[in-house]
Amino acid sequence: MSAMRTEPEVRLDLAAAYRLAAQRGWDDIVYTHISASVPGEPGAYLINRFGLRFDEITASNLVKVNVRGELVDGSGARVSASGFAIHGCVHAARPELECVMHLHSPWGLALSMTPEGLLPTSQFALRLHGRIARHAYEGLAFGAAEQARLVNELGSLDGLLLDHHGTLTVGHTVGEAFVLMHLFERAAQAQLRAMAACGGQVLRVSDEVAELTYRQWVGDGSARDGDDEWPALQRGLDRSAPDYRD
Repeated sequence: MSAMRTEPEVRLDLAAAYRLAAQRGWDDIVYTHISASVPGEPGAYLINRFGLRFDEITASNLVKVNVRGELVDGSGARVSASGFAIHGCVHAARPELECVMHLHSPWGLALSMTPEGLLPTSQFALRLHGRIARHAYEGLAFGAAEQARLVNELGSLDGLLLDHHGTLTVGHTVGEAFVLMHLFERAAQAQLRAMAACGGQVLRVSDEVAELTYRQWVGDGSARDGDDEWPALQRGLDRSAPDYRD
């Protein structure tokens, strides 16, 4: 995450991520969250005000909380407990990251119910080869013990498949987390459609080719997912829903 980032810039990106997710049908009325750390304020992050739809989120109505589950902006706003439970523990464990994105998106949720999870069956999936872990379902509440298990499973990876629950991606920028989620959802969609068409039997890329493709995709690490895609996504949003900037 660049030291040149400012809170207003992060607020704009985060509000854009909510709107773009809503446009893609990834929202769940007032549930699930996308969060982003606040530059220069260790342990503080921005998240949606509980009760708002994703398509109502703006840069100014995001609320600021800390990893202890406390509001720190004086707004008195409601925030979902799951937003603290999942997002707070990941931000605390991975302070180098800017964004944590957790969704109940249609294809990701369906994939979370399959025994083998994400398979190397499409080019979308190969970017995530070896980079997605699984977290077993333990009920609605996330206590301290489950939080510890979740962050241990995530480790230094790019995301989690939350069994019976949904998906999670992380990124050094909001754009990176969003594009990784886009790839995750597209990979899930392609795999599940192919499985439905072929009675569950699908072609898989070999481990050797999957690993090669992943290395080709990430290169030397100097460029991140989202560097090219995020400006293009924001340009489209500036035409379709410019009030996210309010």
